[in-house]
Amino acid sequence: MEGRHHQGQRAHLAGKAAEDAAARAYEARGYRVEARRWRGPGGEIDLILRKGDMLVFAEVKHSVTFASAAARITPTQMQRIQASAAHFLEGEPRGQLTEARLDAVFVNGKGQVEILENAFGQG
Repeated sequence: MEGRHHQGQRAHLAGKAAEDAAARAYEARGYRVEARRWRGPGGEIDLILRKGDMLVFAEVKHSVTFASAAARITPTQMQRIQASAAHFLEGEPRGQLTEARLDAVFVNGKGQVEILENAFGQG
């Protein structure tokens, strides 16, 4: 039982480190972190970032390689993130008309960050 606790704690810390690396990558691009691990009706959004009037909802995944991190995002998860993002936008002055996108951020085993903008966009 103790082994599982340590494994879970390691995964939590690795996830937080990946989110921190992703936040730094966005900040270097001029974004401001609006919220971390924001919970909406569809589930949790890892990072919500703002640059001017635009919001970015980012799902952060970490693994040994970028490809294996990308493979961890499921269609169901994308739908839940979209639902939570829509709920967050309701609190914005322009509501659903707010300029926004949903990104996927991959962090590899070396801590390198790859941002895939508009990862959940339609074609």
